[in-house]
Amino acid sequence: MLAGALVLGGCQKADNEPGPGGVTVGEARALDRAAAMIEGQAPPEPAPAASEATPVPTAAAPH
Repeated sequence: MLAGALVLGGCQKADNEPGPGGVTVGEARALDRAAAMIEGQAPPEPAPAASEATPVPTAAAPH
């Protein structure tokens, strides 16, 4: 079983070999991971309307 894993491990392309779309295999892998992370995120909350915004307190002037 270990021998089979070693043989299959040797079949993987190196990160710097040409890959799909004119990028290297490593770059394609990184792009796939980034896309999966983005797709897994929830959409951001919409910004509050100007009338709903919380006013920012101003600092008191020194005496």
